[in-house]
Amino acid sequence: MPDDRLDVVIVGGGIVGLTLACSLGEAGLTVAVVERQPLSQGLGNGRSYALTLLTGDIFQGMGLWDEIRTQITAFDTIQLSDGHYPGVVQLRAEHLRRSALGYVGEHRVLLHALWQRLQTLDTVTWLCPAQVLAVDYGPASPAPARATVTLTHSDGSLHRLHTPLVVAADGARSPLRCGAGIGTKGWAYWQSCIGFTVRTEKPHNNTAYERFWPSGPFAILPLPGQRCQVVWTAPHDEAQRLAALPEAEFTALLMERFGSPMGAVQLDSPRIVFPVQLMHSDRYSQEGLALVGDAAHCCHPVGGQGMNLGIRDAVALGEVVKTAQGRGEDWGSGAVLKRYERWRRWENWAILAFTDGLDRCFSNGFWPLVWARRLGLHTLQTVAPVRQMALGLMTGQLGRKPSVAIAPPPVLPVPVIPDPGDHASP
Repeated sequence: MPDDRLDVVIVGGGIVGLTLACSLGEAGLTVAVVERQPLSQGLGNGRSYALTLLTGDIFQGMGLWDEIRTQITAFDTIQLSDGHYPGVVQLRAEHLRRSALGYVGEHRVLLHALWQRLQTLDTVTWLCPAQVLAVDYGPASPAPARATVTLTHSDGSLHRLHTPLVVAADGARSPLRCGAGIGTKGWAYWQSCIGFTVRTEKPHNNTAYERFWPSGPFAILPLPGQRCQVVWTAPHDEAQRLAALPEAEFTALLMERFGSPMGAVQLDSPRIVFPVQLMHSDRYSQEGLALVGDAAHCCHPVGGQGMNLGIRDAVALGEVVKTAQGRGEDWGSGAVLKRYERWRRWENWAILAFTDGLDRCFSNGFWPLVWARRLGLHTLQTVAPVRQMALGLMTGQLGRKPSVAIAPPPVLPVPVIPDPGDHASP
């Protein structure tokens, strides 16, 4: 059985894991990325994500933005509305003195850009498909390692990796987190999301829509090529029923919710149903182990924050590890990893609370709450400090920024769109 000694072993080769691998590899640390699914499966993932301004800053600082920006869409307007209520909030890029409020990128685009960067880094080893069999922490690991990772390759051969630090980037059901005895708190929502893309008759005009219904949020995100990603939230049984409808019947119901700003729509991908949950790990680290992304936290997709939080985790952990390396410190020690946890835990908690509050407040027909939230929407539209605070939270401008993201990125050109007025609706 081959034995390798590495500075960091990352378990999980998705977008978050590869972001961390690129960050560490650029600094010359030896890294192994262990991923159980073939790369082709990840590149075939049809999901899309809303990307915040901070995520754009991060990818710009990493030197990836020039490749990514030609394959994603910027939006300069976010339109918020509450069911059939005619009042609509228009949040615009000029409110932040930027030419965009965010971006929408497909999973395959982000993963491919990160994978291409990984190929240029001699210190990063890609082990795929491979599966972790066991992780042993403590005295059994040879100094200066703190953990021994035993894995199996697709041909059945075994491999041991010795490292000061194992990073769990292995998803919401993280075997590494569970194996380390790290508990979680949270709950499953009463809702599931239906995700799919559509082609539209008319241009989307670089506008993102979020319309709140009593059954759950309904989001429309602009994609390249006159396409949009739709995330339709509904109670579990209703979501399953909607996803199983014949295409013509489903499209008719979709048009009732979608409205007509982009004309007729047609499905461009299969409908995928996924349940949603709120989850927060009791801790993000312990000796020799750190959690990032969904292994550490999950939130409701309203507001499109989930992937962004994971990317911020990755670059924050990368910065902590590289700083410790520069100081000659043991970056797998609990003391060093606590710096990462103190940085990210409370910022993530704020976003989890924000998205949970949004979903509960707006997925509700209780009339006093209905009036209160519509007053809140009016305040958001008319009171500049409130609007600035909300936009700062949604775009990642609040909280501590990683050093890689300090310089603002160039943004995608967006057309100047006439103001349709506060009462325009999709």
